[in-house]
Amino acid sequence: MGARRPGRVPRRLPGHRRPRPAAVLGGRHPHAAHPAGTGEGRVRDRLRAGPPPRLGRPARRRPPTPPGGRVVTAPDPAGLVGELDRHLLAEGRHLELHHHLGAHLRTVDGAEGVAFSVWAPAAQHISVVGDWNYWDRATTPMARVDGSDVWAAFSTDALEGHRYKFAITGPDGTTVEHADPMAFRTEGAPATASLVHTSRHQWGDADWLAGRDAADQWASPMSIYEVHLGSWRRDPAEPLRERTFREVAPELAAYVKDLGFTHVELLPVMGHPFAGSWGYQVTSYFAPAARWGEPDDLRFLVDTLHQAGIGVILDWVPAHFPKDEWALGRFDGTPLYEHPDPRRGEQLDWGTYVFDFGRGGVRSFLLSNARFWLSEYHVDGLRVDAVASMLYLDYSRPADGWLPNEHGGRENLEAVSLLQEVNTVAHADHPGVLSIAEESTAWPGVSRPVDGGGLGFGFKWNMGWMHDTLDYLAQEPIHRRYHHHDLTFGLHYAFTENFVLPLSHDEVVHGKGSLLTKMPGDRWQQLANVRALYGWMWAHPGKQLLFMGGELAQEREWDHDRSLDWHLLADPGHGGVQHLVRDLNHGYQARPALWSCDFDPAGFVWLVGDDADRNVAAFLRIGSAGQVLACAANLSPEPRYEYLLGLPAAGRWREVLNTDAEAYGGSGVGNLGAVTADGPAAHGQPTSAPVTLPPLAVVWFELEAT
Repeated sequence: MGARRPGRVPRRLPGHRRPRPAAVLGGRHPHAAHPAGTGEGRVRDRLRAGPPPRLGRPARRRPPTPPGGRVVTAPDPAGLVGELDRHLLAEGRHLELHHHLGAHLRTVDGAEGVAFSVWAPAAQHISVVGDWNYWDRATTPMARVDGSDVWAAFSTDALEGHRYKFAITGPDGTTVEHADPMAFRTEGAPATASLVHTSRHQWGDADWLAGRDAADQWASPMSIYEVHLGSWRRDPAEPLRERTFREVAPELAAYVKDLGFTHVELLPVMGHPFAGSWGYQVTSYFAPAARWGEPDDLRFLVDTLHQAGIGVILDWVPAHFPKDEWALGRFDGTPLYEHPDPRRGEQLDWGTYVFDFGRGGVRSFLLSNARFWLSEYHVDGLRVDAVASMLYLDYSRPADGWLPNEHGGRENLEAVSLLQEVNTVAHADHPGVLSIAEESTAWPGVSRPVDGGGLGFGFKWNMGWMHDTLDYLAQEPIHRRYHHHDLTFGLHYAFTENFVLPLSHDEVVHGKGSLLTKMPGDRWQQLANVRALYGWMWAHPGKQLLFMGGELAQEREWDHDRSLDWHLLADPGHGGVQHLVRDLNHGYQARPALWSCDFDPAGFVWLVGDDADRNVAAFLRIGSAGQVLACAANLSPEPRYEYLLGLPAAGRWREVLNTDAEAYGGSGVGNLGAVTADGPAAHGQPTSAPVTLPPLAVVWFELEAT
């Protein structure tokens, strides 16, 4: 767990998704394909009509007469894929592939139309089928560009909004209609076609972007609200309908700003037909999920959040992709995007393919995709999913089921170099963007610079802290003395990486229970434990992330098909937790001691780390300009009166936070607003104060200015 087991990758890594019980989702993991075998996409796309583009389709028919217009299949008719582009594609160094492959509105020899191009080295024949040609495979053929691996065509009949696919005949003579890997827009499930699209969004976030790129992300406050858009807040009048990006935008921005979070992190918004994958089975890497609206609706959401002063992080999934035959799987009739050897090319736990990270075209695809979301959608960061599964060739594989690297080791050297390049490119283009790794092992240097041998991420999720802390709090208080090391162990390695402390969606699904129900005791004690967890977490070194619903003390596990239980806020206990989260965020941002030295050991000093018998722990946070905040936790249900707490300076120390305050649903035990430090030296500090530590609570103290 975390740094505790260096060099070891357990069969099931803590923090990563495990297969669900057979009673849930039919025994399929959210990363697994839809039971129909194609992620809700096994609906034949042959039931199509001609123009105009509409989502309903009568039975397929051939046009009564050949369509008019002009089809140009001369090499690169629109000049999209030049010799340099093809060279960079093959070398794995093309960073703007989305400007050259796919479907683009163009004018060729004075004629307006759509230029199509696709990478398919092993294909024997390709044609574009779509609304304009009644899905007839003979009407819009493509040709190789100068005998290369890229095919192209130009049609004056194709229009913006038309649906299309590539009908690709592989080496064995079988023809399969594939969605465009570079499509900017897709149909909504269960339909699977791509749509010709160009953006018309007018951005209004120039000031935000300038400020973001000028900031020091490591020495700035960062409090992240993790969101699944489809289940965050639905219309009570339409509880089964997922709202669109545009519908959610103003309400989400206002809510997050009110609660004081600095960033929103969105579970994957890329095209994923199977809702039960939560977005982690991506079939369209360059298109937002159609279930939540059009591409410019997502741009509107990002823009709205930016104008409210809130950053946007997207979950990104370069580790694996589903086996749908209409998407990336066996794209040109051969393993193209996936590694051809199943010992490297298949993810056994999730029933998916693994990208061939060493292949030039695949590297260009993924590098361009990361750059695409940062540039075209103005997002402020990427949280990379399942990084451990990329790094280790033997990840969750039997002893005889993996292929060593060229040196005989289990490190995936191609994946390592890809991640390093993604991070290098991202930070070179946009100095202020965040790159965050969900990496659940002790791989060294995840958040260290590439030129020093690291992976180049800005941050890493601290999975070890998360599991240890939740394991500790799950114990009955009378037994916590025997697990005190779980509460304190994270500080042994807290400064080895730039950590984000995550209480993520993974911890409130799959039978794990909600954060509330993980806690022992009656309902009052459960709520008190949740409040204490948050008070401890917000003061602990590292940035913090909370999955939606955590601020409500949600009772039930998260369900992607249901809205959060907003009615809980009518209960003072649950409303008090939300009130606490609001005060934590605003108090956190106002105190540089809590964020300006998150990754510097000089910013942390233990006061009490060994009082296991009384379930007490305390520490100092110190800011870059010498600001000091004292945090003390009493994780016993018994108040601790006259507890002598060492402090670094004499004077009046205000109680600036008490998670047991009545306003938060607590018992109101506290220090009447302040304590006076004028006692003897204690805990390595020159003076001390007798303090009251409320039951199952965390208190913060700050020296009053004189």
